Amino acid sequence: MPADILITAPLPPFLYDPLKAGYRCHDYYQASEKAAMLAAEGGAIRGLVQGGGTVTPTALLDALPKLEIISVFGVGYDGVPTTYCRQRGIKVTNTPDVLTDDVADVALALILMTGRGFVRLNRFVHAGEWLTHSPELTTKLGGRKVGILGLGRIGKAIAERVSAMGMKVAYTGRKPQNVRYEYIAELKALAAAVDFLVVACPGGDATRNIVNAEVLAALGKKGTLVNIARGSIVDEPALVAALQAGTIKAAGLDVFADEPRIPPALMAMDNVVLLPHVGSATRETRQAMGDLCKANLDAWFGDKKVLTLIPELQ
Repeated sequence: MPADILITAPLPPFLYDPLKAGYRCHDYYQASEKAAMLAAEGGAIRGLVQGGGTVTPTALLDALPKLEIISVFGVGYDGVPTTYCRQRGIKVTNTPDVLTDDVADVALALILMTGRGFVRLNRFVHAGEWLTHSPELTTKLGGRKVGILGLGRIGKAIAERVSAMGMKVAYTGRKPQNVRYEYIAELKALAAAVDFLVVACPGGDATRNIVNAEVLAALGKKGTLVNIARGSIVDEPALVAALQAGTIKAAGLDVFADEPRIPPALMAMDNVVLLPHVGSATRETRQAMGDLCKANLDAWFGDKKVLTLIPELQ
């Protein structure tokens, strides 16, 4: 008999349709009477599928006594209560690797768009301004220094890309790694040493607002912040204040604290490039993410193995 699965996020058809073909799916996300659904079906639920940005409260998991596995459609899992899951023996899987290149591409694009001013230049041409005067000069990127907060899979892919452009790389993290890039132990010191600070670490309580006013002040007037990780990692009001005061030069953002709501002040700034969380938004990558999300469930319910168990539960 197919396992019962709870769906707690909007899923694309290329994932949802195969899930419905292989499991008894209960759509908690779309249910108008969520409490009634849990009362009727909660005791049978053995798997849960959520998005990378979905917050899963422990109260919901308490209502699922037979839950065995949470399969995250995304690489981020900061909305999953991992300590609770460890205590209950609930497996948590995600979809790493398959989106590394696309997210790294977006980081590189944001460096190009902010450093070379390509967004402003596009508007300049569309507005017909080129007919009357020349554009302003921008910043040469070769020789500039990129600091990466979090040298994991995505961080390394970003480092490879900017290195190929002739940029220098430094990084910070829990400990130095066996790589050719410069390690700077403290985040504030990294910010002070670089021209671009790229946020590429996981979200969650451990990294919440670690890019704060002090870090932004260290980044300084020559510095640009790029965030392709999680909006929670950056103190957004402090970022707005730093941009308004000219404390930092610019920002390129694909993620925000309260998506899809973006502070109006950021929307109004000409030195800020804003993207709608599109790091993994290619057809090929989203399909691969969907395939892996389902494959993790199939592996678990097939032979009690998981393909991509998150590090906290390994």
